[in-house]
Amino acid sequence: MLDTDKIPADKETSEMNIEKHLNIFDWYKPHLAWLADHNMGKRAYLSGADLSGAYLWKADLTGANLNGANLHRAYLSGADLRLADLTRADLTGANLWKADLTGADLIGANLWKANLIGADLHGANLHGADLRGANLHGADLHWADLRGADLHGANLWKADLHGANLHGADLHGANLHGANLRGANLRGADLRGANLTGADLRGANLTGANLS
Repeated sequence: MLDTDKIPADKETSEMNIEKHLNIFDWYKPHLAWLADHNMGKRAYLSGADLSGAYLWKADLTGANLNGANLHRAYLSGADLRLADLTRADLTGANLWKADLTGADLIGANLWKANLIGADLHGANLHGADLRGANLHGADLHWADLRGADLHGANLWKADLHGANLHGADLHGANLHGANLRGANLRGADLRGANLTGADLRGANLTGANLS
């Protein structure tokens, strides 16, 4: 595995480093070919793969199958994971800063203490996902499915959760300062000790929510 601490220091070497580091994976070029033409190459099928600590900065993993993959502490900053299958994947401590996870399937995924600052998760399925202590500052989660998700102690400062489904979610102690929760479904959610200062709750469903 590559050392995830070795991040390119300047723009001049950025593209070179992306190509150099990603080419160590024999599945990457065929996947790019598949993205360009589904009759060519091969979609990345990495179900159950061990990619712990992998350096996947700005990797294009659109539509990749990462079901149950081990991505513990993987460096996925700026990665394109649109429509990727990350069901039950281990993303504990992973760096997903500004990653694009639009429409991704993250059912039951473990994102404990993951860095999701500025990540795009709109329309993503995070049903039952573990997001305890995750940093979602400024993340886009509008229309995301977060039913039954564990967001205990998560940082959702200024996150966009409008229209999100948080039915039965655990937001105990979460930081929702300035978050957009307009039209969100918070039915039966646990909001004990959550910081809702400046949060926009217009039109939100708080039926049965625990706010004590």
